[in-house]
Amino acid sequence: MQPNSLTELEDEVSACRLCPRLVQWREESAAKPPARFVGERYWARPLPGFGDPQASVLIVGLAPAAHGGNRTGRLFTGDRSGDFLFASLHRTGFANQPTSITAEDGLALSGAYITAVVRCAPPDNKPTPHERAACLPYVVREIEILTNVRVVVALGSFAWDGALRAIGDRGFRASARPVFGHLAEARVGPYVLLGSYHPSQQNTFTGRLTPPMLDEVMIRARQTAYDARQ
Repeated sequence: MQPNSLTELEDEVSACRLCPRLVQWREESAAKPPARFVGERYWARPLPGFGDPQASVLIVGLAPAAHGGNRTGRLFTGDRSGDFLFASLHRTGFANQPTSITAEDGLALSGAYITAVVRCAPPDNKPTPHERAACLPYVVREIEILTNVRVVVALGSFAWDGALRAIGDRGFRASARPVFGHLAEARVGPYVLLGSYHPSQQNTFTGRLTPPMLDEVMIRARQTAYDARQ
């Protein structure tokens, strides 16, 4: 029987061992941490989504970072991408604080839920198509459970493609396949899909993604979700 609550789904996700390459990598990363994390106890398991169960905005990332979420046990927590994302979520009213270092630091989301296409840290941040396919049903089931979601924010092209596939598995497809881009927008069934460049260091350090650019996406997501409820 499929989980019918977020808590049941979280338990299933965190026990998953479907992808041998990812299992090996997440555990090796925990066993051989960089010097700054020596002595810390790593989560080293798949990561469930987290956030507001009544969320109207679903934020989809690529996968956990080997020494970020794989270490802390929460997506985007304890890495530079998360620092950039949570600061924006705080500025735009989705988060109660601008930083998140550990899973127990008091961060709370309001109106938003964060998930990822792949739940284990992949080598070189590059999951295989097989690994994406193995994880995607978890996103589908999150969308099913999060019945208030009306806007899906995809952080990067991989998340955009994964979100389209997950929404498609729910029986909704766009008339023409939407093309990813920053601030790209597409209606797919009852959902509006919004694109944003991923808040990776490769994008944020080069200025490809700036704080105002990410804030604009989150503000649009909030307004679009509000309009959908009217």
